[in-house]
Amino acid sequence: MKQFLTTTVAASALALMLGLMPATAQEQRDPNAKPGGDIVITYKDDVSTLDPAIGYDWQNWSMIKSLFDGLMDYEPGTTTLRPELAESYEISSDGTVFTFKLRPGVKFHNGRDLTAEDVKYTLDRVTNPKTQSPGAGFFASIKGFDEVAGGSAETLSGVTVVDPSTIKIELSRPDATFLHVMALNFSHVVPKEEVEKYGPDFGKNPVGTGAYKLAEWTLGQRLVFEKNADYWNKGLPYLDKITFEVGQEPIVALLRLQKGEVDVPGDGIPPAKFQEVMSDPAQKERVVEGGQLHTGYITMNTTMAPFDNVKVRQAVNMAINKDRIVQLINNRAVPANQPLPPSMPGYSKDYKGYAYDAEKAKALLAEAGHADGFETELYVMNTDPNPRIAQAIQQDLAAIGIKANIQSLAQANVIAAGGDKAGAPMIWSGGMGWIADFPDPSNFYGPILGCGGAVPGGWNWSWYCNEDLDKMASEADSITDPAKAEERYKMWGTIYEKIMEDAPWVPVFNEQRFTMRSPRMAGADNLYVDPVHIPINYDYVYVNDVQ
Repeated sequence: MKQFLTTTVAASALALMLGLMPATAQEQRDPNAKPGGDIVITYKDDVSTLDPAIGYDWQNWSMIKSLFDGLMDYEPGTTTLRPELAESYEISSDGTVFTFKLRPGVKFHNGRDLTAEDVKYTLDRVTNPKTQSPGAGFFASIKGFDEVAGGSAETLSGVTVVDPSTIKIELSRPDATFLHVMALNFSHVVPKEEVEKYGPDFGKNPVGTGAYKLAEWTLGQRLVFEKNADYWNKGLPYLDKITFEVGQEPIVALLRLQKGEVDVPGDGIPPAKFQEVMSDPAQKERVVEGGQLHTGYITMNTTMAPFDNVKVRQAVNMAINKDRIVQLINNRAVPANQPLPPSMPGYSKDYKGYAYDAEKAKALLAEAGHADGFETELYVMNTDPNPRIAQAIQQDLAAIGIKANIQSLAQANVIAAGGDKAGAPMIWSGGMGWIADFPDPSNFYGPILGCGGAVPGGWNWSWYCNEDLDKMASEADSITDPAKAEERYKMWGTIYEKIMEDAPWVPVFNEQRFTMRSPRMAGADNLYVDPVHIPINYDYVYVNDVQ
């Protein structure tokens, strides 16, 4: 996995250096794919938003990707970049000017043609602080970003409409990740008139150019996506309709799958049923397993006492028994000692991290002035196994004198608390733990550990901001020469080691993905554990019982 990802990033960097203009390759379709049919997918919690500028959790991520499109995307089931709304693109020899030519004939769901003005509006909107996009920091390399972020400008000076089908984006510095950024949901194109029509409710009334259109959203019950008959990528999607049923407990969803009432349990296999499923040949045959660029972690709000003391945060790192937590999830993960997962370039193989040692943790806590411990709150998503993991964390903290009261809430409530500086002292990220937006070490920094993510509504729930590391991160991402890729990855490894010295997190484990599908669901396995269209690439799956 690491070798493949390294090759992908290096290839992108080579394109940066040489200013290549990749032509759109003819897509290879599944010859067995049958158009038509509908499926049912279940989730325990409702979806918070379908606005691409705002939505940022694993549940709505691929839903948004099916409703909207970006300039770039990835080949289905892979991490290989390719143009999407861009028919082609040019990159200057110094890697700072990107010129994208848009595909002809692309229409929004409201019937209007897509133009370069829509791309500019989208980028201006996502970077405007009024939007409160948790992904705004991804666009920091675009000229004019600082002015927009600071409120002195409304539009990005580096984004120019050349003509109705051409958009030019100038960067203030070379950025080895920029094509990946153009594939993120945050840069997926939205129509100005629909955003202005619905205002804050656009996320409940999404209008994009994607393969599906939102046909119904009954809060607390279901969302229904229907096929976009005018989709520019002819032949897709294969399905006529997808019904997302919400409010379904994972164990109930599994039972319904066994009865043929559900096609994919969106929350995966309930941990309490995992061994049972894997020991039953009929059920195991429906299981799809895949690796993922994931880390589950505990955040500590570094602006809130007593977690504003680094010794307290280091003590918490020493207090957590990660091996026991991995056992709680049937060993479907490996213990983590740093933010990056092992398969990501930049992972420090020789870094040891904080060993589990309750006695040393107590001693360090005493040095920090908390010999008698303290009381705090630990927020957790209320879907199994996360409450059980939180209880294990609670027990580990109690062993060193920290009384952590568990706040077990719906996903959206935990996310809201994390994005509030005065909200959650501690969060167990399980169910929301970081899965890379794109396969590059920088992605584990900006939104969740960088200063740009420490904003209201952001995902830097530790509110950690080290300006020296921000500068070092910018230097690393200015290296676009593929011959210096290892140098760049080494810089990122150093950044994460320095972060661990400050200990804003407790990295707990790196998880494998397991999902199930009904016998009628078809398509390649990697579509069901797609590394980018998480958790499922809805545009390319199909059913095998269409008449």
